[in-house]
Amino acid sequence: MQDHSGDAPTTIAARLDRLPVTRLHLAILAVCTLGLFTDVAEVTLSNALAAIFLAPPHNMPRGSLSLLLASVFAGGAVGAPIFGLLGDRFGRRTALQATLVLMAIGSAAAAMSAGLTELTLARAVSGFAIGGFPPLAATYLADVMPPRRRGAMLLVCAGIGFLGGTAVILLVQALAPAPPLEIAAWRWALALGAVLAVLGAVLFALLPDSPRWLAATGRAAQAERACRRFQAAAGIAPSEVPAEADLDPRHPVQAGFRAMLAEPRQRRRTALFVALYALSPWATVGFPLLSAVVMLGKGFRVDQSLAFASLSMLGPPLGTLLTAAVIDRLERRACLVALVAAMVVLGTIFAVGETFATLVLIGLAFNSAAAIYGGLLAVYASELMSTASRASALTCAWAGGRVAAALTPIVLLPVLDGYGVHALFGLLTATLVASGALVLGGPPGRSGKPVMH
Repeated sequence: MQDHSGDAPTTIAARLDRLPVTRLHLAILAVCTLGLFTDVAEVTLSNALAAIFLAPPHNMPRGSLSLLLASVFAGGAVGAPIFGLLGDRFGRRTALQATLVLMAIGSAAAAMSAGLTELTLARAVSGFAIGGFPPLAATYLADVMPPRRRGAMLLVCAGIGFLGGTAVILLVQALAPAPPLEIAAWRWALALGAVLAVLGAVLFALLPDSPRWLAATGRAAQAERACRRFQAAAGIAPSEVPAEADLDPRHPVQAGFRAMLAEPRQRRRTALFVALYALSPWATVGFPLLSAVVMLGKGFRVDQSLAFASLSMLGPPLGTLLTAAVIDRLERRACLVALVAAMVVLGTIFAVGETFATLVLIGLAFNSAAAIYGGLLAVYASELMSTASRASALTCAWAGGRVAAALTPIVLLPVLDGYGVHALFGLLTATLVASGALVLGGPPGRSGKPVMH
């Protein structure tokens, strides 16, 4: 073990930023990824429920089904800012555990539900937690990961997390023909989700909270202990000299929404990311949601449209993981604008494309670009918000995205039905252009640099 006792004292944040990637960093990445895998699976399960309950013997009325599906998004829009406040007030780890415990309760209740009302309420509870986990995980990872690998770590978490959607659909399909104990396959999927959520909550208890957040909120002794865990994992003997203060003692400690609203720069940046997250779903959710419908309108069979939907969803995890290898060598804003431009071009080609192979390739590329854009937007946002308000700001932005995602089918489907595919993609292009303009007008990213203090 190296001895750094003669080093000059540095802040907790600076000591964290000097570390290499250690087994403790990888453990944090693994637990966050498990939670995100579960989170994505829970959201994707809604698509399976839509197909299951529309078909016999359920034949659920479309109005009741819409309420069931909307309950997850509505819960997420309400829950995200609340969990963000908890993350800035009581710690990243505690808030992440709380989301997983609530997710487990909601999933278990949904699995045991006896009727539509119970199921809808249980899904709303799950949605409350589902909305909080992704931005909190991005906050925690941004807090603790070394600057040189921060973007890669967040994209690896997102890329593997995307596989949760594929996994839950495959599980339901595998169990549906002969469900164990004659219990419906979707109930087994919910029960497994509850188990994974509990496992994630337990594993988080074994990890340290963010030393950066602890120091930024005046918990000096706890910050020192947590930082030493990271240093020990790197084989570094910490200095016996007390760390320099991360805070100005002349100013009171503020965290959460109070810290976010107290500084004009943080208010402007929060507004920027709320706008970007509210614009994002119109293309990144709207395209995969309606592309199969567009295929039907182009004259393809139902089985071809379903095959298109399945194949085009292979891109997000693969594209995100490949991008993780280079992302920390690229400027954030330039990448975001390039992805926006790519989605505009790909959407235009899809709108006029006619052959099945061409449409599959374009769909695969569009969904890959959309997934990378979403992951990189989380990286960009998490780096530019101050430590004391990072969770609150990110969850507010995420809530704006959940509201937009809930409105996407309500607005876009009538546009497609009433005005056609070109009007639909014209609207998607307009939201993408607006996103690109906002990114260009935003602050530079912090690739390879410490996050905002």
